[in-house]
Amino acid sequence: MKLWGGRFTKPTNQLVDEYTASISFDQKLAKYDIQGSLAHVDMLSKCRIISESDAKTIANGLKAVASKIEAGDAVLSEDNEDIHMNVEKLLIDEVGTVGGKLHTGRSRNDQVALDMRLYLREALITISQLLVEVLQALHKQAKANLDTVLPGYTHLQRAQPVLFAHHMIAYVFMFQRDIERLTDSWKRVNKSPLGAGALAGTSFPIDRHYVAEKLHFDGICENSLDAVSDRDFVVEFLSNASLISMHLSRLCEELVQWSSAEFNFIELDDAFSTGSSMMPQKKNPDVAELVRGKTGRVYGHLMGMLTTLKGLPLAYNKDMQEDKEGMFDTVETLKGALALFAPMIETMQVKKEEMYAAVAKDYSNATDLADYLVGKDLPFREAHAVVGQVVLYSIQHNMYLLDLSLEEFQQFSPLIAKDIYDVLAPKAVVNARNVAGGTAKNRVEDQLTAAEGLIKKSLDWIQTHAEIVEGQS
Repeated sequence: MKLWGGRFTKPTNQLVDEYTASISFDQKLAKYDIQGSLAHVDMLSKCRIISESDAKTIANGLKAVASKIEAGDAVLSEDNEDIHMNVEKLLIDEVGTVGGKLHTGRSRNDQVALDMRLYLREALITISQLLVEVLQALHKQAKANLDTVLPGYTHLQRAQPVLFAHHMIAYVFMFQRDIERLTDSWKRVNKSPLGAGALAGTSFPIDRHYVAEKLHFDGICENSLDAVSDRDFVVEFLSNASLISMHLSRLCEELVQWSSAEFNFIELDDAFSTGSSMMPQKKNPDVAELVRGKTGRVYGHLMGMLTTLKGLPLAYNKDMQEDKEGMFDTVETLKGALALFAPMIETMQVKKEEMYAAVAKDYSNATDLADYLVGKDLPFREAHAVVGQVVLYSIQHNMYLLDLSLEEFQQFSPLIAKDIYDVLAPKAVVNARNVAGGTAKNRVEDQLTAAEGLIKKSLDWIQTHAEIVEGQS
């Protein structure tokens, strides 16, 4: 007989049991379910809903169950449907019928919402920490390459030269925004739904605020209907995870391109590359490719969760059992990708000479020729036209701008003097972008300093909030 089977005259069909059971995946919530139960039973005793002696017996039983689950000695059965019923059954087996008093004043509806919030707030800290490690690896590469010039692209066409440090720092700011979104979401995750019951609260004189404080929540979910039916915090996490995955994927795309023979700008360490079963010369950037590929998986979980929720009336519906697998998989997917990403970036070999040689063989300094003419009081549109003719001439003669003689330059404008060669040198072109946020070396140094401050801020947040979670554990 199931723990809820009192009003039924016959057992459920075995196929129904198999189809509706969630223990195969929600067992991941065991630790959090017991954390919540310990706080709940403490509150029941405080409010004199159960005796202090019964509460102590149940608490000791829960700790014993936790130890058995952690050691792999507990049998979690599909017959008991989910992690909540399995824990309760194990508790009753441990301490006898008094264990049945644990469920007083609560429902699996508010219980599962609590467990997911406890799980997710821990995941926010772990993922934020891993993101910081990626930021630190990018920052380290940037700092080591303050004099490395590479082509910058728009439309995947050579545009203007930039410092490699500038390019790396761009991703630091991207991932920092990701951390900020995760940390901001904490205040919406860190609310306690326990005490909302199935949907309408409970007739027992419970103290929801006491439980919230015990579990280090910032407060309670104010409306019982919203408390059990809200999965906005899951959608928000999946949305933030999708942005993280998108940023990872963009950087992976560049790593894949840059490591090809056609670019030859970087070489990934052997520890983060694979070979071909057929072609012995191959060194494939498989880690970057797989991280890029798993982005679609994360997006899919977001769309799946939004689709599940879009037609649900209040309050809890069995459809919401679909809220966990996608969340669990997204957390594990991100953790796996980020754990690999930091050392892959840190060990990446940057081919400075090849990057500089590429910049020397393009027309990405053409804008600087136009700016030079503007500085000689030629209107920009006229300067643009003149430089276009210079570039066309160079292409037709298989030359680059720095290959032209002064006489050739002056065919197009007498304003051009011999100082043009200093102006068009790649490093001069880079350092000419001396505006806030620009690619000039001193401006990139400013960005490095700003990034250090952001990394420290993130680390401070992680340390403070990790102490909350560790204190609860």
